[in-house]
Amino acid sequence: MHNLDPCNRPHTSQLYQHVPETRWPIVYSPRYNITFMGLEKLHPFDAGKWGKVISFLKEEKLLSDSMLVEAREASDEDLLVVHTRRYLNELKAGKLAVERGWAINVGGGFHHCSSDRGGGFCAYADITLTIKFLFERVEGIAKATIVDLDAHQGNGHERDFMGDKRVYIMDVYNRHIYPGDRFAKQAIRRKVELEWGTEDDEYLGKVERNLEKALQEHPPDVVVYNAGTDVLEGDRLGGLSISPQGIVKRDELVFRVVRAHQVPILMVTSGGYQKRTARIIADSILNLYALGFIGPESPSVSAQNSDTPLLLQEVP
Repeated sequence: MHNLDPCNRPHTSQLYQHVPETRWPIVYSPRYNITFMGLEKLHPFDAGKWGKVISFLKEEKLLSDSMLVEAREASDEDLLVVHTRRYLNELKAGKLAVERGWAINVGGGFHHCSSDRGGGFCAYADITLTIKFLFERVEGIAKATIVDLDAHQGNGHERDFMGDKRVYIMDVYNRHIYPGDRFAKQAIRRKVELEWGTEDDEYLGKVERNLEKALQEHPPDVVVYNAGTDVLEGDRLGGLSISPQGIVKRDELVFRVVRAHQVPILMVTSGGYQKRTARIIADSILNLYALGFIGPESPSVSAQNSDTPLLLQEVP
């Protein structure tokens, strides 16, 4: 009998486009920013933060439009790599981030959504989709590590990769807040549960120690880093007390540790519910560039060719 499972067979996809060397692997589309007659101002999520991040980076002369990778639409068949038809009917095609040794999707990180359901502002499972595309399409990518540092448990990708030994999940989150998904926690290989109001020193120490151990326990071919800024002090949904400088330092140490292991890293920006988070994300990207972790001269550690997969970003 033929296997009709779309997850187990390659398919024709427009997500694999040649990316010129003149373009950095930073993926963005103006359509990432959601507006609806001003009603978006009433929602706790800053739906325009991704555009603000890009504006700050342009102001600092780090980027221009010609240096960005424009995200492409995903077809129904692309999304069916992860999503059932029943759920796909409620989705619209998404956007993408590139993998070239390092990559940043200024958006994405919808870690509460699993293959058959959404949750927590998350429309569909972009992290799961990315990893499954890498496994399906990219030679040499057989093991992945998810480093989820959003303040909330990443129960979506945890449910999707439950029992999948190829995927190692490290999740650092406030133990007292949404989603509290006990079933999904069974998929976490390195679980770091934080208390209300955790501050910089304790947080950074735990992240660094556990990240080193995670990479030793399961040497991956790629790391997907969910870099939520809802750990920021004053974020009512995150409940932690990490300073802006602490977030910049966190991203720095993740890139430093992962790149030291010669592993490609894909960063998505995930949650962050204060207006100042866009500036913090931009400052972090500028810091990564200043330290040589990203940029045109940053050495590629990936075995991929230039026809690379892209990470999706959902736009209603």
